[in-house]
Amino acid sequence: MSTTLTLRRPDDWHLHLRDGAMLKGVLPETARHFARAIIMPNLVPPVVKSSDAAAYRDRIMAALPDGMSFEPLMTLYLTEDTDADDVAAAHASGLVKAVKLYPAGATTNSASGVRDFDKVRGVLERMAEIGLPLCVHGEVTDNDIDIFDREAVFIDRVLDPIRRKTPGLRVVMEHITTQDGVEYAASGGDDLGATITTHHLVINRNDILVGGIKPHYYCLPVAKREEHRLALRKAATSGDPTYFLGTDSAPHVDALKEHACGCAGCFTATNTLSILAEVFEQEDALGRLEAFTSLNGPRFYGLPVNEDTITLTKGDPVTYPEKLDTGDGPVTVFDPKMPLHWRVT
Repeated sequence: MSTTLTLRRPDDWHLHLRDGAMLKGVLPETARHFARAIIMPNLVPPVVKSSDAAAYRDRIMAALPDGMSFEPLMTLYLTEDTDADDVAAAHASGLVKAVKLYPAGATTNSASGVRDFDKVRGVLERMAEIGLPLCVHGEVTDNDIDIFDREAVFIDRVLDPIRRKTPGLRVVMEHITTQDGVEYAASGGDDLGATITTHHLVINRNDILVGGIKPHYYCLPVAKREEHRLALRKAATSGDPTYFLGTDSAPHVDALKEHACGCAGCFTATNTLSILAEVFEQEDALGRLEAFTSLNGPRFYGLPVNEDTITLTKGDPVTYPEKLDTGDGPVTVFDPKMPLHWRVT
């Protein structure tokens, strides 16, 4: 069996970098291995206008260590007051690569998200005209819907109606967690893609709850039953261009994770590629890892694939720091619960 694997340099199609000291602390963990990343706009206050995106991009580039190469792909946070002309101008300038839909209250810093989807119809129609993708956090927030059912209900009640009413709208179903999501994405045609996270390929809901609550495995969308995890692994390792990597690496300091009302998010930027190589090898699919990490995402977004490469080498188990020290405090690195034998060399 080969002990080295060379890939086009990967991209991350869903990443949280935060801001300030946290941004400075976590950015190198992504830039070390990834050429580009779709940057989530759910700051406080959120990135809602093109001027906000330009300023945030400048802060990211200022935080990038000397000698590192990385391109942040900026997004705008969709609100009921979003200006379609501003969105179109940001896209035309090359600054913004997508708009992010958060149902209000669905996840971290989503209070400014959409409650009445009819109020954003004009923006969505303009996006369909200009080919600008909509990245969707796919969960309803109704109190009467069980948290483990919110993705499937969102597909039926929100996503499918939006797509039917807005022909040509390019949509990314972000961080899908269910077999329902896998199947809907596969049936959607060229205008529909789906990202899958590293951690949802590894954990199910038992890992969060059995033997005591594990706050560093708590994320949104929350991990589901084992049958859904297996469906995600099958999709990710299939080579199907519908699916591509979006880590949803989401740093929170330990004090906010290990808390009576702990924050949602898994920080996987540090060890994602080692974990993915292990998962793909377990599925006898190492030859399809490059498609998932480096080819399918650029294809959907209409961007060139990266020319440079990275090489992973298999050997003795590789270890990673348990925590990353940032200016805001320690952040726990995701524990995949298995030995990792592949490292980026």
